[in-house]
Amino acid sequence: MIGSIRAYGFALALGMTATAGPVVAANDVDLPEDPAVASHMAHEALLLGITQAGDRLVAVGEYGHVVLSDDGGETWAQAAFVPTRKTLTAVSFSDSQNGWAVGHDAVIINTSDGGVTWARQYIDVMGEEDIDPVTGDAPPDNTLLTVHFFDADHGLALGAFSLVLETFDGGASWVQRDLNVPVDTSDPYYFPEEYHLNSIFMGPQDTIFVAAEFGTVYRSLDGGENFEELVTPYEGSYWGGITTGDRVLVFGMRGNLYRTEDLGDTWYEVDSDTVQSLGGGALLDDGTIVLAGLGGAVIYSTDAGMSFTSVIRPERRGHSTVAQGSDGHVVVVGEAGAELMPARAADYSADLY
Repeated sequence: MIGSIRAYGFALALGMTATAGPVVAANDVDLPEDPAVASHMAHEALLLGITQAGDRLVAVGEYGHVVLSDDGGETWAQAAFVPTRKTLTAVSFSDSQNGWAVGHDAVIINTSDGGVTWARQYIDVMGEEDIDPVTGDAPPDNTLLTVHFFDADHGLALGAFSLVLETFDGGASWVQRDLNVPVDTSDPYYFPEEYHLNSIFMGPQDTIFVAAEFGTVYRSLDGGENFEELVTPYEGSYWGGITTGDRVLVFGMRGNLYRTEDLGDTWYEVDSDTVQSLGGGALLDDGTIVLAGLGGAVIYSTDAGMSFTSVIRPERRGHSTVAQGSDGHVVVVGEAGAELMPARAADYSADLY
């Protein structure tokens, strides 16, 4: 189960091709697919992404599950209709009503009623020409790992092997594109790496950051039209990032955590107080930063990311990411679905959580 956690693109994306299918609008092409199965246990199954839609929490995961909470994670209800059983890896809302979720087979679904009902906007189509004529094998599916909408019209969905899809019309049409990273044309042997793009997030001064593999972080200064590759001190994969004020944090394998205060020009290591891999996190209303990861790890910072205190939950299940929950709590999602935890490390008790 833990290998499916969205924040850790290493498992979701390994072995998947980056060749995207044609642009598909659900109303234009007849691509029948079974909808997500209704289950009162959906909020206790594997969940990989969570976000706020106004006062509502919306979480997504395996089997096309979308679950909603209007009381900060105390109780959950399953979405009334989701037109896919693909694993959903991430979700983003532009306002309280309009949202998008992405996942396996490069599926993209959207809602205009706060997550109650969803429609399919895009899916990677595999035709007979994609089947190996000798072995009869089909290529692995594409996977989208992260999505962000800058407003109701403009959004980017990114994933395995540098797969990038973009829309300027709220998802009515999606077009595959590159990150538009400058290429070294002077080197005849240069070949751009197709890293897994694990997390896209906003930085200070309207910058855009993408956490990726092999110590790679991408930055855009022009609203996502072009990106540049930043040099960081770490050579492993980053699975998430978060911004607080002028500070950007990126984090990933084995608890590695780095910060920058100059939009990524220089990076400094931060002691995460854990060796567990970190997937995603949240900046709470009071300024506390909470990050979650493998092995039951949840880490807290009350000084804007300069230092962290870790909590290891005794069941040691893997967590994917975090959202602000009901008073005094956060919601962590992962192997055990959606669970409430204290919003401060000092309030944690293994006997209660």
